[in-house]
Amino acid sequence: MFPALECSDTRIEQIYHFRAAVFQKHIKQHSYGHVVTEFLSEVPWAGKANTISCAAGHHFYEGRWLSRSDVLEDYAKFWFKHGGEPRMYSFWAADSIYAMYAVTGDSTLPINLLDDLIRNYEAWEKERFDNELGLFWQIDGEDGMEFSIGGSGCRVTINSYMYGEAIAISRIAKLAGREKESILYLGKAQALKAEVQKKLWDSSNGFFKTLSNKEGIRHNASVIAQWPQLQTVLGRNKLNKLVPVRELQGLLPWYFLLPDDGYEEAWHHLFDAEGFKARYGPTTAERRDPYFMYEHPHECLWNGPSWPYATSQTLVALANVLNEYDQSIMTSAHYYELLQTYTNSQWVRMKDTTEIPWIDENLHPDTGEWLARARLYDRNDAHKDRGRDYNHSAYCDHIITGLAGIRPSIGSTLTINPLISSAELDYFRLKDVHYHGRNVTVSYDASGEKYGCGKGLSVWIDGTKALHVDELRKVSLQL
Repeated sequence: MFPALECSDTRIEQIYHFRAAVFQKHIKQHSYGHVVTEFLSEVPWAGKANTISCAAGHHFYEGRWLSRSDVLEDYAKFWFKHGGEPRMYSFWAADSIYAMYAVTGDSTLPINLLDDLIRNYEAWEKERFDNELGLFWQIDGEDGMEFSIGGSGCRVTINSYMYGEAIAISRIAKLAGREKESILYLGKAQALKAEVQKKLWDSSNGFFKTLSNKEGIRHNASVIAQWPQLQTVLGRNKLNKLVPVRELQGLLPWYFLLPDDGYEEAWHHLFDAEGFKARYGPTTAERRDPYFMYEHPHECLWNGPSWPYATSQTLVALANVLNEYDQSIMTSAHYYELLQTYTNSQWVRMKDTTEIPWIDENLHPDTGEWLARARLYDRNDAHKDRGRDYNHSAYCDHIITGLAGIRPSIGSTLTINPLISSAELDYFRLKDVHYHGRNVTVSYDASGEKYGCGKGLSVWIDGTKALHVDELRKVSLQL
């Protein structure tokens, strides 16, 4: 169902096909159509059909590359028509549905769901908007990021998501010929962007951070009441002040192209050994913070462990920096390094020391141990195997849009910008990509001997060679 990949980096190839198979396991059919689950086993905190909105944005970005579009069409309708709970957790719904449209080229679904997406945005405004600050706030656990060092408040996550939502709603409204609503939501996006850059950017630390508002402080206090040892962690976070810690979510605004040029210095910390860099990283909180990886009995901690959920977001954000920003801080070599780190984390070592592909909840950033699984096994929890084949992140999307470089867009121009160099891969071929109703294959061959088509980058459209260049570089062609 996913495009086929062949790659000289065999670990990337293996994990790509492993993750494609994992995603397909999570497609479930019901009387109202298909849904995509997060856990294969039933978990008590899930909603109808064992669905959870937390990773649904990842599901759409990943599943948009399926050869059949009906799965995600059903899944999108489920959230708004058949009993889904889209605000159980943070969820960039409109953005991810629009991202699906950028691949299929069919605007029918987003236009049909426009009124639902508007009502969903209005509900977020009613439930989670701080009128005094002009920002959204969120409980860190309802971001899917429990026990974070920064805690609850006007988090970078929810404000980035809601900016992405407003931009997507504006674009969908324009498609539907509803100009008034298109202008309204563009205005909401611009206003939110201004507040994020003004109030969540810490110029002294060169990073986007959580701002502790009164609702966040109130929730932090309730967490401290239950876990008194967190007083020393969350007690540092003061009302209407930026938290003192950098967290990986500070790179999330680039996922939605929110920041103006000039904020790219934040990306230095991703590859800083005292920041987020780790063998099985990136870490979710900077290593230099005194509460990095603080001890806590809960298995789902966002105080430093590596979470595939956040790494996926970071890879999309980094690809956007490389494709859409005029900057010299990040290069394609950084993208490939992060992709390799992510790839090499998705394994588990068996008792006989052999390794097999594995995706679970969170990892120790230095040892690669799957932490939640280990803790659940230590206490023989009834749900100790819940995390196996955990569909809480993306991978295939990063190979398609990053490594192979197919950049989804609206219109007839196909842009391909592989984020690798000839020194990093000898060859790759991504075959049978369903894009705007066409069949696309992209290949790179450093020697010209692997595929017999000459050295360089080649593109086929519906089985006919449409482009060839003798080097690995950004190209565009008309479909």
